[in-house]
Amino acid sequence: MNTVSLSIKGRGTASNPPNPYAPLHVETDGDVLDWPADERPAPETVYYRDTARTIIAHNDSPDVGFTYSINAYRGCSHGCVYCYARNSHSFFGLSAGLDFETKIFVKEDAPELLRKELASDKYKPVTLSISGVTDCYQPVERKLQLTRRCLEVLSECRNPAGVITKSHLVTRDIDLFKEMAAIDTVVVILSVTTLDKDLSARMEPRASSPARRLAAVEALAEAGVPVGVMVAPVVPGLTDHEIPAILSAAASAGAKTAGFVPVRLPLDVAPLFEDWLARHYPDRRDKVLNRIRSMRGGKLNDSNFHTRMRGEGVFADHIKSIFDVASRRAGLDGPFPELTTEHFRRPKGKHMTLFE
Repeated sequence: MNTVSLSIKGRGTASNPPNPYAPLHVETDGDVLDWPADERPAPETVYYRDTARTIIAHNDSPDVGFTYSINAYRGCSHGCVYCYARNSHSFFGLSAGLDFETKIFVKEDAPELLRKELASDKYKPVTLSISGVTDCYQPVERKLQLTRRCLEVLSECRNPAGVITKSHLVTRDIDLFKEMAAIDTVVVILSVTTLDKDLSARMEPRASSPARRLAAVEALAEAGVPVGVMVAPVVPGLTDHEIPAILSAAASAGAKTAGFVPVRLPLDVAPLFEDWLARHYPDRRDKVLNRIRSMRGGKLNDSNFHTRMRGEGVFADHIKSIFDVASRRAGLDGPFPELTTEHFRRPKGKHMTLFE
């Protein structure tokens, strides 16, 4: 039995590495390599009900930029091969590979849970990040509208929120963002990794194209919604040279601020990314991996606080220098908008007590 790696249309990765915590795993027969491309089994996306009891998550990382977040989905069918959240599927006994982008857990009660938590006297209003782990506007959101319904709760309660996404679908909720922007309770960030539509299609197969993301920036800016861009992840030797062009395009579209994060490849994400490079960019594979290692203390990942989101060494300094100069030239070197909790109000309506 051999583990095989095939390019699958519309999927970021082509394999399902074993879950490091599971004693058993399935391997594919090597003869599948001989199948005609149009006969290879294409994995379908399956959705599972996630019976979470709470929706607001807390983290104490000094690097992330937010402390509290909301994630209505676990797993993401955008299929970004570099996604650091892929390893979260290990907690379900699944793989960080195809499982992560084809087995999506849905918190159907997310809006109701959020309303309940905001109604509690124990809740102290804080800015909530939406998409702290997986994209809140991934394809199924078009149908389920869990993100929109959560935003409706936040808008009603005037609770500040920061949204980050790779999807043009974010423009669907401009009406809510305008209401929240009027009282300084929202900022929207579009993640732009590359302007090369072919590279994006291989690396982020089901996310919106770069042009569509910039169109979303423009639509939000025209509506008066504070909007910025996150150049993330920056892949040295593959996308780092695009930083000035991305920032210039974002500024032209109406973005007011920007940030960046070098690529992170924790645990099972590293071999998935190595395999992806070998399949799509074999001539650049060693160059890219060596530059990542030079930024990560000789490894493909650095999990230490304070350095994991920036990297260290010559190439890390080079990327930061390029970003700093380019952001100043584009007028995007200002701080992210400050949001306020001063307008917060509890949800309306009676809430049941334990004895009711």
